[in-house]
Amino acid sequence: MAAHLSYGRVNLNVLREAVRRELREFLDKCAGSKAIVWDEYLTGPFGLIAQYSLLKEHEVEKMFTLKGSRLPAADVKNIIFFVRPRLELMDIIAENVLSEDRRGPARDFHILFVPRRSLLCEQRLKDLGVLGSFMHREEYSLDLIPFDGDLLSMESEGAFKECYLESDQTSLYHAAKGLMTLQALYGTIPQIFGKGECARQVANMMIRMKREFTGSQNSIFPVFDNLLLLDRNVDLLSPLATQLTYEGLIDEIYGIQNSYVKLPPEKFAPKKQGDGGKDLPTEAKKLQLNSAEELYAEIRDKNFNAVGSVLSKKAKVISAAFEERHNAKTVGEIKQFVSQLPHMQAARGSLANHTSIAELIKDVTTSEDFFDKLTVEQEFMSGIDTDKVNSYIEDCIAQKHPLIKVLRLVCLQSVCNSGLKQKVLDYYKREILQTYGYEHILTLHNLEKAGLLKPQTGGRNNYPTIRKTLRLWMDDVNEQNPTDISYVYSGYAPLSVRLAQLLSRPGWRSIEEVLRILPGPHFEERQPLPTGLQKKRQPGENRVTLIFFLGGVTFAEIAALRFLSQLEDGGTEYVIATTKLINGASWLESLMEKPF
Repeated sequence: MAAHLSYGRVNLNVLREAVRRELREFLDKCAGSKAIVWDEYLTGPFGLIAQYSLLKEHEVEKMFTLKGSRLPAADVKNIIFFVRPRLELMDIIAENVLSEDRRGPARDFHILFVPRRSLLCEQRLKDLGVLGSFMHREEYSLDLIPFDGDLLSMESEGAFKECYLESDQTSLYHAAKGLMTLQALYGTIPQIFGKGECARQVANMMIRMKREFTGSQNSIFPVFDNLLLLDRNVDLLSPLATQLTYEGLIDEIYGIQNSYVKLPPEKFAPKKQGDGGKDLPTEAKKLQLNSAEELYAEIRDKNFNAVGSVLSKKAKVISAAFEERHNAKTVGEIKQFVSQLPHMQAARGSLANHTSIAELIKDVTTSEDFFDKLTVEQEFMSGIDTDKVNSYIEDCIAQKHPLIKVLRLVCLQSVCNSGLKQKVLDYYKREILQTYGYEHILTLHNLEKAGLLKPQTGGRNNYPTIRKTLRLWMDDVNEQNPTDISYVYSGYAPLSVRLAQLLSRPGWRSIEEVLRILPGPHFEERQPLPTGLQKKRQPGENRVTLIFFLGGVTFAEIAALRFLSQLEDGGTEYVIATTKLINGASWLESLMEKPF
């Protein structure tokens, strides 16, 4: 059991156990010793549901990364390929199978597609003459992976690009399948709300799938009261802005992958007297970040400016606890102190790690360039000078700052101005292409198609109306003891989360005009429940809303939703699901065309 998955209103261990059971059943079909050949992208997500110990129990003796030519030698009966349904991976698998030494002992091959089997891939294997070599060709429907007690992700890295640029609905189908799995485990969700074109498609798929399964009535008492489906392109602004929560900044600066972060090792080397800094570790320090760690759960969603004071208070508490040992006189007292020691030492280690991470982040956030960039972002978001060429962006291009940084700022300006005037847009494009290379013309085209960098149509800027109606900009933000979700960006309240907040109270009817300006339809569907399963809420009991971001969600938005869940009079607790955990850089990178 993963304890951090069951602390909330919804026990996500139920989902984790269901996917683990399915994995065990497949492994047991392949009798005898096994080697797994991994599609490298899958190793991170799989690590969250099954450690090596589980695989070992089912006779997995070796693990390899999928790459061309021959497979490494392994004295096993079964070779199992765990892969995403990608054609280029089929070519590598065929190469592996065909280069298998015929003289050695015969080995059985199996293939497990994650999350779906693909006819195209099987046809490719057939064309390459290896389809008949596989005894089992199956799919493992790992759609939603539990990351934390209130967080699920599909970790589908191309979902936004597929949906908005390529009109490919595969990831929407997987999202609908994942939601059907959740309903099978946690009961039918009585009300579905949505905003956006993709949200509409997912809701339609769910309703159709439910009709196809009419035979079996779902008799589980519903855990969720509402489902809110939100398209990422309803709120293109939040991922572009720099996140200012502790977890958000770790992700912005170092990148969190499948709840792990790799950090520069110098800060974590144990300080020894008189060794003059010799033998510093060279390998990156890898830490897992989730709410299983008490201190991290407490500080992850705070504005970074509020983290220092929490760490110093914790340091005092921990040193006072260690001082207690001098007061322990009797055997009973000493025994009690010793029993608390492992917990205290873990707390001290955790504090040391987070103090080091906070120092690393502070080096970045106190730099002049970080301050200048943040100032420009905040001016755009509060509606200042969004319609002319920005001198800071010009300087960044002239000094050839990283292209991602420049694109983020230009896209942010475009979104905060409902598109740029043609003259401004052409100027930026010309400067970017002349400085960074003409191969980036494809990337600029993608950003335009996604609505991130576009000319202003109709000559009207709708952003001020949206900003005022939804109170997206707050001037007086209390970062230490926040009273509003705008603390996560020190002034800007994420539009996506504001929509969720207003849906819960007073309802979307109050903002019909703004909903019409934002892209895509908004809708509401009811799923009838059999009699006896209707929920009667106790006085003071909060509603549970599952909010699904189609196209990605940032840690700052997650922090804002957790803040709403913890409000005394909020009335709603949120569980968050998404196609991918993103930040501005990783999101724009997924839209960039790699130059050949």
